[in-house]
Amino acid sequence: MGISQEISIIDELKSAYPQKFTSGDQVFSNIKRGNKIFIGTSAGEPRYLVRSLVRYLDRNPKAFFDVDIFYVWTLPGVRDSIYEKYRDNFRINSLFIGEANRNAINKGAADYTPIFLSRIPELFDRKYFPIDIAIIQTSLPDEHGYFNLGVNVDFVKAATENAALTIVQANAFMPRVHGDGFIHIDDIDFIIPYDEPLPEYDLSEESEIAKKIGQYVASIVQDGDTLQIGYGNMPFSVLPCLSNKKHLGIHSEILNDGIVELMKKGVIDNSKKTLNKGKTIGSYCFGKKETYKYINNNPAIELRRIDYVDNFMTIAQHDNMTAINTALQIDLTGQATAESLGKVFYSGIGGFANFMRAAVMANKGKTILAMRSVTNNGKFSKIVPCLPEGAGVSLHRGDVQYVVTEYGIAYLQGKTLRERAMELISIAHPQFRPWLVQEAKQRNLIFQDQKIIPGPGGRYIEEYESHKTTKSGLDVLLRPVKISDEPRLRDFFNSLSDRSLYTRFFHVRSHVPHEDLQQIITVDNAKGVSILAVVQQEEKQIVVGLGQYFINESDYSAEVSFATSDNYKNNGISTLLLSHLTLIARKNGILRFTATVLAENKAMIRVLRNMGFTRTNMEYGTYEFEYRL
Repeated sequence: MGISQEISIIDELKSAYPQKFTSGDQVFSNIKRGNKIFIGTSAGEPRYLVRSLVRYLDRNPKAFFDVDIFYVWTLPGVRDSIYEKYRDNFRINSLFIGEANRNAINKGAADYTPIFLSRIPELFDRKYFPIDIAIIQTSLPDEHGYFNLGVNVDFVKAATENAALTIVQANAFMPRVHGDGFIHIDDIDFIIPYDEPLPEYDLSEESEIAKKIGQYVASIVQDGDTLQIGYGNMPFSVLPCLSNKKHLGIHSEILNDGIVELMKKGVIDNSKKTLNKGKTIGSYCFGKKETYKYINNNPAIELRRIDYVDNFMTIAQHDNMTAINTALQIDLTGQATAESLGKVFYSGIGGFANFMRAAVMANKGKTILAMRSVTNNGKFSKIVPCLPEGAGVSLHRGDVQYVVTEYGIAYLQGKTLRERAMELISIAHPQFRPWLVQEAKQRNLIFQDQKIIPGPGGRYIEEYESHKTTKSGLDVLLRPVKISDEPRLRDFFNSLSDRSLYTRFFHVRSHVPHEDLQQIITVDNAKGVSILAVVQQEEKQIVVGLGQYFINESDYSAEVSFATSDNYKNNGISTLLLSHLTLIARKNGILRFTATVLAENKAMIRVLRNMGFTRTNMEYGTYEFEYRL
């Protein structure tokens, strides 16, 4: 149905329902002292009606007093200057915090009600928040007299169902979206047609850091996953990095440009979803006008009430549910805040916690926190020793699984406090790692003798990473050792037999103590390299091999060594490690490798000879080998 046809329907409705079409002044004269008013939210906010209401008050400053206005998400520049001017006329009670009202709420000029967004419709239904008047925006009507809430169904549907009086701005620019957003003219009291383009949003972050974080997140997302994308630049920036995935699904509070682009490419087809197969499910949408055009009358997209979309049980029913969100800060134990910076209220509870809790409950579900390691100006670490006083705990440490920064991925599920702290320190910005280590020691979260190499010498060199497949078909990640790898290395050495320990260390030993493990995980890049061979078992990384070289500065040669877990013998892992170390050494200008091997270590000798090493000496039961690079 075209716009001209819809306009003609408006004309017909004006003839059939003349009492519903009147001036703004007449409409607003229905507002009485003490009324409770709900105003539509986000891109669906009836901006013309809001402006008209303000102008009405300017002309009639005593029209009403002590009115409570509820909204969830308002736009910058619309109401941010009216809190003081109209304080006797109305008081804002926001159910979320954004840029437009953040200062007013923190100064006490407006109110904030912290609440899970999924609970808001219930509070409307129970009349805990009684709604006298709902002021909303819709599409133009169809031939059956149905208007549509368009880009914002979320809480608006419940507000209109509970309001004693409903006032609608009918806007030709508002798309009609399948789902729960239809409202019949019989349920509308006043209609004020006014066409204006919807506000557009561009929250994606184009930067190398955002791209790097997105690539890490993409490595966690699997084909066929159902995704929730949280609000914020960082979660939105992840979406372009998912272009190579297949059969993704969407069950998410927010729909945006990135989701639509992946739908257009066929990456998101919802074919593997447990619920609503074939449908992209959201509760509200904001983006560019092309996105609004795409969702218009698109049967593949439905906007549903927030109490359905954000419901724990609805989310948890999705197999492979993957919740991708961000946080303002996370502490070394894994609890995160997305709401406040200390005592300063910054955002709201939103749907963040529902998805992060329910995804853990889902079959093969997972949670991902994607965040920059530092604030935008680089002055403060977003990974902190503990959340500051006043900070709201948005995400319980028991629900955290993956945390991603531009410095890597930390997996926290099932980890001890010490392991969590070291995992998070390893992905913090390098300039803050020594501070975090010191703070963690003071809190007895990590070993008091925990070593760390600050500066470039302790940098994790991502270029040294390489994915390989052994001759037996085993997928192996070769990567530099991290300061968080001590538990993995302990398990690795415990997998070695007494004989393997003896051939590795040249003397009998019952185990490899913490002090020795510290030396392995804190190799100065200027003095040597330690490479782990890792296999992935679901979310757990298993170290199956260790290769190292240490530089002799007198002639710029390097002593090389390697070992393989007894559980993974005869897979060619040692050959992979030695080949990889050789490649790194050549890039670093090392002139030759030397190796000292027990004469009885036939397996290592065979690997060295196959790689071209030659024996140069033999004494006291050991062989000396050399390889010129």
